Amino acid sequence: MDTGGGCSAAAAGVEEEAAQREREWEEAAEAVAYDSCTCPPPIVAVCGPGNSGKSAFSRIMLNTLIARYRNVGYLDIDVGQPEFTPPGFVSLHVFEEQTKDLTILYLRNPKRCFFFGDACAKRNPKLFLTYIFDLYDYFLKEFYCFRDVDNPKKSAIPLVINTSGWIKGTGLHVLTEMLKYVSPTHVIRVSTTVEHKNLPCGTFWMNKFDESPPVNLFKIRAAHNSPCSLLVKKEARIIRELRLTAYFRQCLPRDFNIFSLSDLIQGFASVHPFQLHLSKIHVIDLHCQVSRTDAHHFLNGTIVGLSTSASPPLSTESSTPCCIGLGFIRAVEISEDCIHLITPISHKLMEKVDIIFQSCIAAPSCLLQVSGILSDITDRLLKI
Repeated sequence: MDTGGGCSAAAAGVEEEAAQREREWEEAAEAVAYDSCTCPPPIVAVCGPGNSGKSAFSRIMLNTLIARYRNVGYLDIDVGQPEFTPPGFVSLHVFEEQTKDLTILYLRNPKRCFFFGDACAKRNPKLFLTYIFDLYDYFLKEFYCFRDVDNPKKSAIPLVINTSGWIKGTGLHVLTEMLKYVSPTHVIRVSTTVEHKNLPCGTFWMNKFDESPPVNLFKIRAAHNSPCSLLVKKEARIIRELRLTAYFRQCLPRDFNIFSLSDLIQGFASVHPFQLHLSKIHVIDLHCQVSRTDAHHFLNGTIVGLSTSASPPLSTESSTPCCIGLGFIRAVEISEDCIHLITPISHKLMEKVDIIFQSCIAAPSCLLQVSGILSDITDRLLKI
């Protein structure tokens, strides 16, 4: 039986559907960017279930707005799958040029960021919201300015907010609180054909009698309607590991050739670690994993956030400072009062580091092999 014709027709149907969805996304982005009522510039929140295409649409939205406004803010609050940082960050960026290729892992230094220390906001929703509110307030102060007498060069720029796919239970409450605080001018609702996975319809974050400013709602189709959750989770873990590996790849010379995993491991092993005095470091456990007195015992072979006490505090409600980057701790020598870590942060900045944030983020295997953690585990298993 010849099924070639049927397969070709099915493939053509899929391609046509993808083309229609692409046109739909572009039209939605252009409607927001060139809306005659977008004064002041739009603040756009992109919301929807996980793996529905929020990040992809956010980039299209970003590029479309740049074409009109030249400078565009981007608030990334998806700690598990951020667009421009390693996992675990809530960050604010300002773009002056379009991001051309949506398929490339693109790391860049944010204007301001906080380290959440986990790939899921469930562990500490209150801290997560505090980070978001602080970054949004910072954006309003620095980049959403009108008639600034002290600095006439400052002007208001639009903002794209890329949210996470955590939209059920506590996640919906967190999203609701965020939308209430930000009060966006436009909300993009990405929807799948599986209705129970979608967000509630309408302005679900508003109370009936709220006198909130008007909001423009857009509904667009998801990139994937019903992805297999196991495959999605596996893919998310792989992307997180790739992002972390790409981040620490910056520790190596640009002309360092990598043709295999062993090349990468050897490269990381050759990096001279920076040394910090353990007694001068304040270890902050963001999620209360271990007692303060034991915190340094659990640092070896982990990804940590780095900061300085000179960094601006989070807010009057929290003393958590901004994060300046990540480090991977290769060894902790308590008797020598020394922490050995590798990081792409400059030595000049590292000399000021006196705060370490513990994290729950899994380190890539290529880094664990450098620290000897994997070989230690293997040895223990062989002795059982």
